[in-house]
Amino acid sequence: MGAVILGVSPDSVKSHMSFCQKHDLKITLLSDPEHGVLEKYGVWQLKKMYGREFHGVIRSTFLIDPEGSLANEWRKVKVPDHVEAVMEKLSELKWG
Repeated sequence: MGAVILGVSPDSVKSHMSFCQKHDLKITLLSDPEHGVLEKYGVWQLKKMYGREFHGVIRSTFLIDPEGSLANEWRKVKVPDHVEAVMEKLSELKWG
């Protein structure tokens, strides 16, 4: 639909390359091991699992308009149906 897709995580460039090859992804994954971008978007947070606390990425999607402004955001994303939700929003905004 004409959108540029970027993924950001603290994982290494090498792991991103392997992941993209394994899943035949054509998107750009950016490495942020220092959490600078992740913290600015508020997605590097304290998480709890099995009574243990640790910092990690809260899976989120941010839709940035052509002028660079935040047009929409989805926090705590679950993979099923998420692509469709983003595509629907892109259609509403008539960017595609």
